[in-house]
Formats: sequence, structure tokens, C-alpha cells
Amino acid sequence: MTIGVGGSTAPQELAKLNDMTGDIDAITHEEFVARITKAQQIMQAEGIEAIYVNAGTNLYYFTGIRWGVGERMVGAIIPAKGNVEFIAPNFELDTLLGFMNVEGKINTWHEDENPSELINVMLKEMGITSGTIGIDESTAFFMFDGIRQAAPQFNYIDAKVVTAGCRTCKSNSEIALLQRAKDMTMEVHKAAARILREGISVKEVEDFIHEAHIKVGAPAGSYFCIVLFGEDSAYPHGVKSPKDLTVNDTVLIDTGCQLHGYNSDITRTYVFGEASDRQRQVWNSEKAAQAAAFDAAQLGQTCASVDKAARVVLEKDGYGPGYDIPGLPHRTGHGVGLDIHEWPYLVLNDQTPLAVGMCFSNEPMLCVPGEFGVRLEDHFYMGETGPVWFTEPSHSIDDPFGYEK
Repeated sequence: MTIGVGGSTAPQELAKLNDMTGDIDAITHEEFVARITKAQQIMQAEGIEAIYVNAGTNLYYFTGIRWGVGERMVGAIIPAKGNVEFIAPNFELDTLLGFMNVEGKINTWHEDENPSELINVMLKEMGITSGTIGIDESTAFFMFDGIRQAAPQFNYIDAKVVTAGCRTCKSNSEIALLQRAKDMTMEVHKAAARILREGISVKEVEDFIHEAHIKVGAPAGSYFCIVLFGEDSAYPHGVKSPKDLTVNDTVLIDTGCQLHGYNSDITRTYVFGEASDRQRQVWNSEKAAQAAAFDAAQLGQTCASVDKAARVVLEKDGYGPGYDIPGLPHRTGHGVGLDIHEWPYLVLNDQTPLAVGMCFSNEPMLCVPGEFGVRLEDHFYMGETGPVWFTEPSHSIDDPFGYEK
């Protein structure tokens, strides 16, 4: 039996887990203010008069307001110079006040009014009557369309130069939150491996992982969870009707949680039983590709070069070519932060140079339809001298968690 897999029960493993968040701090008010200042510096350099930031992770990043995306306009205008102002439905005013972190005027609209027209009024009152306005790239089209019809005098652009320009390189406090979230999920992974038994269902494992994430300090439990056994593991995001676990199945578990909004996202693949020569061969190719990607992630090199490094290894082992299967059908990795997938991306068409503070997944998955798949996913960040692992990669197919290394 693979080391660290099986032999325990869900109650036993849950009893061993403890809250891991007692000594970690959320983002401070001062950092939110500093983020707005940086955004304004970028706007001034780029000739942007203001940006509209919609409810969601961009609104939280700049203002500290946690507000879900909906059909009603809730957001903020950040001008290149001056104070931030907010927009929200009038009936949400008191609720919004409870979420406020960065102070600013709140402009409200009633249900029978057009919030896009209020955006135009807000800009005029800020002294902005012409020029370029950036729109948060996550804003729904109907909201953007409403804004540009209400205020056609402006030139509208994607605000990504500001939003990504601020969010792509993480601060030390952000990296600390990401590190702890990933530490939490690693403990959950180890516990989940120990509860496996022949006949266990995907749902039972998913439910355990959710409860385990709560035990280690993630209030909402699992942010997502993918559990796949046997041939199902060849499909990166799962299948319609997942099978129960049988002896010698490949096991793929991909899960994560959020800590103060920051995401973990870790995948482990191993065998429930004894690995065959074929399982060992594919697993070792995956591990080599992951290592090559990490080694290629050097400051100043492009995101594309990291993806290429993984593919070179896999193609030498007979996979691909390119994105063909059997092989690696998706990008090697993605940025991570407040969004589980965010810019930039480790993919062949992303020429972004790697810089200090960037954070990525590293997961050059091997998909072999009709047999199984192997995804080893760990994250790293770009330090002052190069890449640094958040979590230690899997040790071997026989000892995936490194208990006897």
C-alpha cells in the first residue's frame, strides 16, 4: 500500500486537525490605502482619469469591501486624483456601511433609477468631464454598456493595466496569507489520503475534505474540491458520474480553501494500493515536468518559457506534441491570489516577464484517456533571487507526502 494512504477513518482524522489561523492577520487598512495610491500612480502614468471597480475581488482588493457580484450595481470609482467614491442601491446603504474599510462618499440609487446615470453624475462632481475611463474587466457587459450610453463623452478601456498592475505582484502580507492557506490544505490532503478505503465514494471524500478545511480554520470549508478515481482521473475537471474507489486505482484530489479571501489550490495524485509500472512511468514524467517548470521560472524570463520547459520534458517522454493528448492539454499554471485563477498565466502565449511577488500554480497535468491522469500541483512565488515553493512537491508515487524520504 502507498505510504500514508488508507488505514484510518474520517472521525479519527478530523479529531487530529486544529485551527491553523490564530497567528495570521488579515490585510490592514493601511495596505488598502496604499493599494489605492498605487492605482492612482498607474492611472496618472497611463493617462486614465478614473476607473470603475465592480463588486467582487477587485472591489475588495482596493477598498476592503466584500460584496458579491449581482445584477445591481455596487462598486467604486477610483479617480486618478482625489478620493474614492462608492455606488450602491439605497436599500443596501446600511449594510454597505458595515463592510466599509476605506472611507468615501456613498452615492445611492433607488430601484426605479438608472445607476449608470449616477456614475456620470459622480464623475462630473469629481471634475471629470472628458478623457479615458477604465472599466474593471470583471464588470458585466450590461453594466459597462449602460455606463457608456449614459456617459458617451468618455473613451473607455479595460482597466486591467491598473487592476492587474496592482494585483499581479503580491505584498509580503499577501504571500503570508497564501502560504498559510496552502499549509492548511496540505494538512487536509494528508488526512484525506488516510481515510481512503475500497468502495469509498467521491462524495464521502469531498464531504470529509470540506469538514477538514473548516477544522483547520477555513470558515467556508472547501472553496472547491475535485476527487477522481481510476480512469476518471484522466479528465482534468472530473466526469458526470464518478466511480467509487477500487484497489490499485489512481487517486487524484484537487482542492483548496480561502483565508481572508486568499486561495489555496493543491493537487495530489497517488495510487490506492500498489503502483503499476505504467502508473509509475507517467507519475515520474509528471514530476519531472513540474520540476522543469519550476527551474525555468527565473526573474526576467517569460511566463511562456515556464510552460515551454514543462512541455519539452513531456515531449521527450513521448507525450503531445503541444497541447495534444495523451499529454498536457492545458497551461502549466495560473496566477493565484484573491482569485483562484488570475493573471498572469504560465502558457505559451503569455510573454509577461516574471517579477518579484508573482504567485503561480505549477501543474503540467498528464492526461491519458482510457487509462488515468496525473496532476501534481504545487504553488510557488517569485522571491528576490528566483522561485520559492509554497508547498513541497510530492516526494514519490510510493511516498507522495514524504513520510519516509
